[in-house]
Amino acid sequence: MTAVTSTAPEPTATNPEVVYDVKDVTLRFGGVTSLNKVSLQMHRGEILAVIGPNGAGKTSLFNSLTGVYTPQEGSIMLAARKGDELTSILHDPRFYGARKSTATHLINRHGVARTFQNIRLFPALTALENIKVGVETRQKSGPVSAMLGMPWQRREERESTERAYELLRFVGLTARANDLAGALAYGEQRRLEIARALGTEPGVILLDEPAAGTNPAEKRELAELIRRINVEDNVSVLLIEHDMKLVMSIAHRLVVLNFGEKIAEGKPADIQRNPAVIAAYLGTTNDEPEAATTAQPEPNTTDLDSGPAAEGDES
Repeated sequence: MTAVTSTAPEPTATNPEVVYDVKDVTLRFGGVTSLNKVSLQMHRGEILAVIGPNGAGKTSLFNSLTGVYTPQEGSIMLAARKGDELTSILHDPRFYGARKSTATHLINRHGVARTFQNIRLFPALTALENIKVGVETRQKSGPVSAMLGMPWQRREERESTERAYELLRFVGLTARANDLAGALAYGEQRRLEIARALGTEPGVILLDEPAAGTNPAEKRELAELIRRINVEDNVSVLLIEHDMKLVMSIAHRLVVLNFGEKIAEGKPADIQRNPAVIAAYLGTTNDEPEAATTAQPEPNTTDLDSGPAAEGDES
């Protein structure tokens, strides 16, 4: 496996706080098991990447961590922002109410933001307005205050505009503030979606294939942006990505899934040499290691997106 050197700085904490503590999570859709007893810990201040072939269960894991799916077994503990206590979010009545949206909304309020494989902007709103949608989720004024023009509502409106401009500068889109989101280039839309997520003031952000569809220059800009989010904004980053060159350059640790099970976890250099990971991407079996070595070409670690797929998850 061709080596890709990691340039990600290590988190400085000697006893890192836990952001997510996931234990034995199992998610089933009818007769299909999308996640099978998956366990992992994410530490505050780190960039943790979840990788694996298509159908490995990566997006199912993200959806379970953000309340979109409710796993049938296991536990998920969350302490998104610094100083928070670990709190169970799985089957907790405070998070899972009568409506599915209750869980996702409250988990976001507890400091978790995310982006999606398919960009989910408001194309008819400007870039500035898209970010204000995220910023205003943290504000207290409601529609009645807005209609009455109350002083505190006007103050929050000014503050949300100022914060939105700050985030536009942070992601390099100041010049596009008044352009419709649907008119932006693809890479710009990716950055705008990240800026909107940051507007909710998260302690942890989940990025689902943020480099999908971007060109090499946009990937380099994205890698630098993720580092800045992690270091300058002190936001922990949980990342799904198929571009191994990007992953290896920014991630502190990797978790590898295959057919809904965790098969490896460790630093980038260790994962690159892991036989189970190589076999998962090449589609080989442990029963034929020598044949796999001679019959299969060496994988290109800059794009390991060709492994076996399973039902029940798009990635």
